[in-house]
Amino acid sequence: QVELVESGGRLVQAGDSLRLSCAASEPSFSAYAMAWFRQAPGKEREFVASISWSGDDTKYVDSVKGRFTISRDNAKNMVYLQMTSLRPEDTAVYYCSQSRQSGSANYRWSHYDYWGQGTQVTVSS
Repeated sequence: QVELVESGGRLVQAGDSLRLSCAASEPSFSAYAMAWFRQAPGKEREFVASISWSGDDTKYVDSVKGRFTISRDNAKNMVYLQMTSLRPEDTAVYYCSQSRQSGSANYRWSHYDYWGQGTQVTVSS
């Protein structure tokens, strides 16, 4: 069973930066795509960013392009989400996810099989 543990979420002000981290429990982590999703109160979970197994391919939702960067360190079984120029509309619970189907970056939630418990990011105006 894969365990994903997110950390780094907290209350920040608009314009601030924040880095989220996700630790994966399995060594096979390096073979699969990873992604971040988020869910705001009263809204459906939405795709934020994904990264291929090698880190060479990344995908982002339009609303975060140029502000967020996803990265991974396969030697440490870690994936990160660097967030800059945060906005109140970025407020959500952020979830780390891992695919066991493919190493390719993908925006579909159905592509991902394991999920963390989430970390709360709150951006005040």
